[in-house]
Amino acid sequence: MVDVNTQFGGFLTTQGAAKKTNCDALGVPWKLTHMLLGDANGADPVPAPGQTQLVHQVHRAPLNQLYASPTDPNVLIAELVLPPDVGGWWIRELALEDEAGVFSAVANCAPSYKPLLAQNSGRNQVVRMHIITSSTANIQLKIDPSVVLATREYVDTVIVEALSKLDYKHSVLAATTANITLSGIQTIDGELLPAGARVLVKDQAQAKENGIYVVPAAGVWKRAQDADTSVEVTPGLFVSVEKGTVNGDSVWQLVTDAPIVLGTTALAFEMVAGRTGVSAGAYTKVTVDKYGRVIAGTTPTTLAGHGITDTYTKDEIAAMIAQASALPVGSMIGFPVDKVAPGFLELDGSVKSAAAYPDLATFLGGAFNKGDEGAGNFRLPESRGEFLRGWDHGRGIDAGRAIGSYQADELKSHDHTVTNTGTGGNDQTLWLYGDPGALPITNPGVKTNATGGTETRPRNLAVMWCIKAWNAPINQGSIDIAALAALAAQATENNQGTAKVATQAQVNSGTDDSTFVTPKKLRFGFSISLATNGYVAFPSWLGGLVIQWGYVPGSLDDLTALISFPMAFPNQCLNVSATAEGAQSGAGTFVGVGLQKVSVSQFRMNGYGTGMATSGYHWWSLGY
Repeated sequence: MVDVNTQFGGFLTTQGAAKKTNCDALGVPWKLTHMLLGDANGADPVPAPGQTQLVHQVHRAPLNQLYASPTDPNVLIAELVLPPDVGGWWIRELALEDEAGVFSAVANCAPSYKPLLAQNSGRNQVVRMHIITSSTANIQLKIDPSVVLATREYVDTVIVEALSKLDYKHSVLAATTANITLSGIQTIDGELLPAGARVLVKDQAQAKENGIYVVPAAGVWKRAQDADTSVEVTPGLFVSVEKGTVNGDSVWQLVTDAPIVLGTTALAFEMVAGRTGVSAGAYTKVTVDKYGRVIAGTTPTTLAGHGITDTYTKDEIAAMIAQASALPVGSMIGFPVDKVAPGFLELDGSVKSAAAYPDLATFLGGAFNKGDEGAGNFRLPESRGEFLRGWDHGRGIDAGRAIGSYQADELKSHDHTVTNTGTGGNDQTLWLYGDPGALPITNPGVKTNATGGTETRPRNLAVMWCIKAWNAPINQGSIDIAALAALAAQATENNQGTAKVATQAQVNSGTDDSTFVTPKKLRFGFSISLATNGYVAFPSWLGGLVIQWGYVPGSLDDLTALISFPMAFPNQCLNVSATAEGAQSGAGTFVGVGLQKVSVSQFRMNGYGTGMATSGYHWWSLGY
């Protein structure tokens, strides 16, 4: 009971106490949801357990907070915030309703007037109701925040509690990449860290030293304030790294499980977001770590590169297609129309290029050659107008035949019996022998007539016999074999074809007319120096001519010099000539220069004369 003469307070009503007892027995939570305010008609109310309503209710609203008193677990505190636009009445009595509308608790309070904004005096007012109960254990201390107003104290408390539950620490300036000495100003991951900078230390040889530190101006590093106790270093905490060549713009997570004793437990951090060293781009094969990050990427061009082992390689497939495309090279097919299928040639006895049909040339060899096919060619067998017969091959029916050989037509030897009635009335039987050695027919009553055509043959269908010449790929389209054969022939001035690149020896000899010269071989042996003292040297296949020139300064009277050619003649110096350069200085003018070939590398020059001031001599020379 509450002694209203000495204090204000409240308690559960009889209905409320019964409701709580029933909820405790059923093991279900009891939900108090609304607060009721009244002015008791201006009187000082005395709350009673049997009350089912307030003396005079003026307001009803959802609770802002419902919590157990931090000083007494048997006291329940209910809180209601009244906004400025609610009021205009006195508050002398309070009550609580549960979610079923049961009048559950009642209390009185010191009279307080709640002004209304329309009365030019508006304010937020907090009303708290303290209810004495035997226990708050089964009362649901939960309020819907979407329907209530919050006090600043409430908001601050909630924010602090929420932040204390977060595992995300303040960011660090850099993160280590190797074991370091935990003292003094240092450069970490390419960043010179100022005093006060936060650092993630994660690579220590002693993993218990890992953690978040602050760089001091001097001396030993200390752990950061938010990570210097065991309760602050929780499993799964995150920390962002701001800068660094390797670890800049990354997020790291502590993957060590509880319990953690700071300074004793080995701490392990792993990157969960950030650069992995894989360049931006599209890859057909990637490697992903346990966090779903791409840590490697390649673009293989083979099945093996993709790790596919239950298939064939390109070469194996090509080989199988070649073997499976229709029939093998050398097979003979009879076509009932005047068309040759791709991959076939008509067996017409013609000559073909081995370069155009290498597989067929290898298969037939020279079995049907007559000797006039020419180099690099082979002849097809002739099938036009011929019947095909199986090779005897030791059976003895058509003995002595070589495979692929021709056989003339022949009529098998046979007899004819002719019965004729003679004059005596008796039948006379004559034997007509196909054998030229048989007895001649002497009975004049016998007569035979010749019948038949020019050959012995069965009924037949005319076909064009063709031979498989190459393995045409599926859906390869039309191939002009005649055009291919021409392209495979030796190229000449008049015919397009193929030719190989000449060797340097062939170029130098200048006698071969079936090869081509490349720019490199064309330039080989040619050299030039376009200087005051220079030369032009032609390649040996152009005769090897060498022309050299130069200038020798000096006066007419004192010129005697041994001159070196800009380059030594490969074989011989043929001629050296020179002319003087200068101006006439007297009536009589005579200038001369003496030249003497010394070797393929040098010549001697002597200048002399009168009446002319010379300044030098120009010379030139021929050789090879």
